Amino acid sequence: MKKNISIFLLLSLFSFAAKAQKFRPLDKSPRDIAYFPDHFAHDRKDGEKPLIKVSYSRPYLKGREAFGKLEPYGKVWRTGADESTEIKFYQDAKIAGKPVKAGTYSLFTIPGEKEWTIILSSDLDYWGAYKYKEGNDVLRVTAPVKKADAPIENFSIVFEKSSDNAAKMFLGWETTVVEVPVTF
Repeated sequence: MKKNISIFLLLSLFSFAAKAQKFRPLDKSPRDIAYFPDHFAHDRKDGEKPLIKVSYSRPYLKGREAFGKLEPYGKVWRTGADESTEIKFYQDAKIAGKPVKAGTYSLFTIPGEKEWTIILSSDLDYWGAYKYKEGNDVLRVTAPVKKADAPIENFSIVFEKSSDNAAKMFLGWETTVVEVPVTF
């Protein structure tokens, strides 16, 4: 009898443990990271550390109209999907000529038809832009909107080296590209 009870308890524990492990399905907007200099660039020197890292989610367009519809003009946007986008500066820098201290910030934007407002906020670890507070802005600059050469299905962020101490951060989705200059 003791043996049967022991076996029953053991099987019950295995059954409980098997049910306890539930993993979330894949996100509909995959997470990605953009580095400068790019970790995968062919001209990157071995051991070279990044100067900037942007962690963001990449929503799909899926036939929708991104700016002006899905993401309204004139409203604060999380600059991606899901959690707010975070940008980390490994050293002091300048964005569009304005100084930024080394550190991690949330990257918000306000899309417009002709220009975007780029915002760095000290608020971190938020879902979306629902709790955005303008009073926590560390920096605000504007950047012009350009038309993409080809449609961009997933929202994307990429860096391009423009000189030894400067880069351009590009934000692109649908037919919109925004170029933000960064210097070190």
